[in-house]
Amino acid sequence: MAKLRPEQLSSALQKQLAPIYLISGDEPLLAQEACDQIRAHARQQGFSERVIYHGDKSFDWSQLLSEANSLSLFAERKILELRIDNGKPGDAGSKALVEYASQPSEDNLLLIVTPKLDGNAQRSKWFKALDKVGVTVQIWPINEQQLPHWLEQRLRSAGLTADRDTISLLAAQVEGNLLAAAQEVEKLKLLAPQGQVTPEMVSGMVTDSARYDVFSLIDKALHGDSRAAVKCLHGLRGEGTEAITVLWALAREIRTLLQVCHSVDQGKQFDWACKTSGVWDKRKGLVKNALRHLKQPQLQTLLRKANAIDKAIKGMRDADPWDELLDLTLNLSGTFAITPKVQKLALTVN
Repeated sequence: MAKLRPEQLSSALQKQLAPIYLISGDEPLLAQEACDQIRAHARQQGFSERVIYHGDKSFDWSQLLSEANSLSLFAERKILELRIDNGKPGDAGSKALVEYASQPSEDNLLLIVTPKLDGNAQRSKWFKALDKVGVTVQIWPINEQQLPHWLEQRLRSAGLTADRDTISLLAAQVEGNLLAAAQEVEKLKLLAPQGQVTPEMVSGMVTDSARYDVFSLIDKALHGDSRAAVKCLHGLRGEGTEAITVLWALAREIRTLLQVCHSVDQGKQFDWACKTSGVWDKRKGLVKNALRHLKQPQLQTLLRKANAIDKAIKGMRDADPWDELLDLTLNLSGTFAITPKVQKLALTVN
């Protein structure tokens, strides 16, 4: 399977339309735009019908093979779009994909969309089967250092220009949210009919589009950036996120830290402890940083606090869950107002 970056897709499509495309990555905007390019080019080639499947646990994989082998009344060529939200088709799905890849039809184009696939997935039978006949587009997140360049290219594609300071201001406003950035560029097209974007335009029209998701909250807390973590928490609450969702993410991370910490205290290597605890390589630095200021007694206390918050959410304790989530977030960031011994006593009061 030819592996392409998103910016290589357009020229590759002009040369040849593959029977199978796999779009893999965790950046929704880039994945969506890659799919749009493939669909548009396929329509130009006569693929006028589109059928969408969701490869979850309840999906009957025989439907995919049946649709691939069926002929429509008007013999239209079809785009079969398969979305596997967890990136794991399972045994039945793997078998169906291997079978499909063994004899791809010229009348069908299979477009598969998944999150980022790990090494195990890329070594699987289904991936290798697709690898022989298709193309994969790997979507990588745009990091903080890459964002200004990405914005500059986006503005240029929209017929706009901006100086470095203006682009930096725009990058600070959207905080890595590419979907919000794309929407703001569209607004700026209306504000800058001459094509020149100014800082005043950005300050006046671009809204604070920071992506307040629970994973961002966790990463900022592990990094020890309590101010940014608290900002994320307030943003999540303002966007209507359920307190139980935030608690789930915090408690899950605390349990992971506790497991790694316990293994290291038992004399295990840090890398081994991370691997057995399900910590990805790219997150090892965050975990190591967190464990510099969080030891087993503190982590055990945080886990008890999480349990107390769960009771408050369920109405079993008279407490404000969001106030306690704020305290738990600060603690995970390394900010403790009272000692673990006193915290333990406080938790037994209610």
